[in-house]
Amino acid sequence: MSFDFKGKVALVTGAASGIGRATARRFASYGAQVVVADMNTDGGAETVSLIQEAGGEALFVKADVTDEVSVQSLMQQTVDTYGGLNFAANNAGILPKFEPMHQKPVEDFDRVMAVNVRGVFLCMKYEIPLMLEKGGAIVNTSSAAGLMAQPGVADYAASKHAVAGLTKTAAVEYAKAGVRINAVNPGGVVTNMTQTIQMDESFAQMMAAAQQSDPHPIGRSAQPEEIANAIVWLCSEQASFMVGHNLAVDGGMTIT
Repeated sequence: MSFDFKGKVALVTGAASGIGRATARRFASYGAQVVVADMNTDGGAETVSLIQEAGGEALFVKADVTDEVSVQSLMQQTVDTYGGLNFAANNAGILPKFEPMHQKPVEDFDRVMAVNVRGVFLCMKYEIPLMLEKGGAIVNTSSAAGLMAQPGVADYAASKHAVAGLTKTAAVEYAKAGVRINAVNPGGVVTNMTQTIQMDESFAQMMAAAQQSDPHPIGRSAQPEEIANAIVWLCSEQASFMVGHNLAVDGGMTIT
């Protein structure tokens, strides 16, 4: 499957690694000018270099999605550099330590909600006005944990259920204006973030208590590129009738 995104501008948050990097590279491979946003300067610069080495065009902007001024600046730099915005992948997110709910520090809960929920809200708040005149597409990264219970990460599951609610509501509000808003709900994905969590003793203990090894019927976790493919497709005209959908890209995880 191939798309022609020449002359289009795509913004990807959390693009210094993992799903975000893969999504930024996929947009660029189809001709889009890509804004790579992240707090990680080195990782963001590396993503830009990978895109440029492949013949694409990209700009790195250091941005904190929890901070309104930073998000406003990100949008302004996007417009100043490329003249507008057609696609946005609101992918920035964090995964907390696996712990029973009663043991979770309140500050950890607040941090997860700030990045995973407030970040998506702020990005959409300032992306949507840039798309109202000519239309556009937004894809938020939720999670399989936004469609089911996820023992050990109540804060993360709550945040991703919230992303589903934000996505559905925004989709209804702006569909007639030509702004399509959807979400992807990945299962396990092989990224630096997930591998770090899986090496933690608390993760192994929670999985043992739940008597789980690999929860994916397909028998493996996803590669970041497999999630990126879904995000880019949702932004394309081939998904023109997809509105307010939370698309499970989870190897069957949520059907068991």
